[in-house]
Amino acid sequence: MEVKTSLNASLLAALSGGRPRAMGAVYDALLANDLAALRDVLHAFIASIPHDWHRNNPIAQYEGYWASVFYSYFASLGVEMALEDATNHGRIDMALRLNGHTWLFEFKVVELVPEGKALQQLQDKGYADKYRADGPVHLIGVEFSRESRNIVGFETLTV
Repeated sequence: MEVKTSLNASLLAALSGGRPRAMGAVYDALLANDLAALRDVLHAFIASIPHDWHRNNPIAQYEGYWASVFYSYFASLGVEMALEDATNHGRIDMALRLNGHTWLFEFKVVELVPEGKALQQLQDKGYADKYRADGPVHLIGVEFSRESRNIVGFETLTV
């Protein structure tokens, strides 16, 4: 997987004249295990989605839309990932692996304010158990507002 990631990064840099700053910031945040920086870059990325794409379109009300946005972003980085990753207690929305660390994401859509249900589900279902033997596991509960169409909750816990 490291060869694939390295190849993707090299091809991206060669074809684009360098790695785009925002993509580099996400990758760097993952490598540094800087969850606050990760939140900030992802929030800015989602804020860049044009308002017109949501006009007369309820897509932002669905968890699957936001999961697809995150998937596309991380897939473009070449990061090893699994979607709807099955465990003995349910399915993790998205699991990323990089540099000996695992990041588990759970996505929820809320009306206006965060409710804490995304991180709580990661904990209640014991999703980290599947990865504990592989190194540090970062639980990340992400909540999106139907109204503001952006991240309103980004809770993290490293286990």
